[in-house]
Amino acid sequence: MSERTGILLVVSGPSGSGKTTLCRRLAGEKAAHYSISCTTREPRPGEIADQDYHFVSPAEFRARLDAGDFLEHAQVHGNFYGTLRSEVMGYLEAGTDVVMDIDVQGAAQVRACVEPAIQRARVDLFVMPPGEQELHARLVGRGTDSAAIIALRMQNARDEIQHWPSYAYRLVSATHEEDYARIKALLTTEQLRVSRLR
Repeated sequence: MSERTGILLVVSGPSGSGKTTLCRRLAGEKAAHYSISCTTREPRPGEIADQDYHFVSPAEFRARLDAGDFLEHAQVHGNFYGTLRSEVMGYLEAGTDVVMDIDVQGAAQVRACVEPAIQRARVDLFVMPPGEQELHARLVGRGTDSAAIIALRMQNARDEIQHWPSYAYRLVSATHEEDYARIKALLTTEQLRVSRLR
């Protein structure tokens, strides 16, 4: 048995805040397991099944939802998204940290989960953009969305930011390196919290 249980680091923030880059870097540097969500939407160009998402049919998603397989789930723009318990529980018990990149709806469901293992392991972080102008510049800089989509993302960001007081931690984005140093420090601090006595 590991000397500690894993940390369940739940990370939320508006599109363009840098949260996904931070989460994927933690996974890429083997600092945590990146929890891959299920979705019923079609893959976008360049997305890889079982690496970016587990792509499932609506019928399979509903069957797994009815079976209680999801730790959290949401319907967004007509598509379902959710995190399987199997993407989280085994890793936590083995002492492996897990990072979840999910929206505020999903984070609220994880926060409300009564399972002792989740409550013991969970810590949540809201990544905020430094300001609206910088967020807008980041979204435009991606070069992937129309002006209408960017306007929608900006409105969604304003709505999501209202939820940051529900999170244990808040990170106001600076540079990629500064943000990554902070999230790594948070993970280290939380690892100390859940260390088991020998």
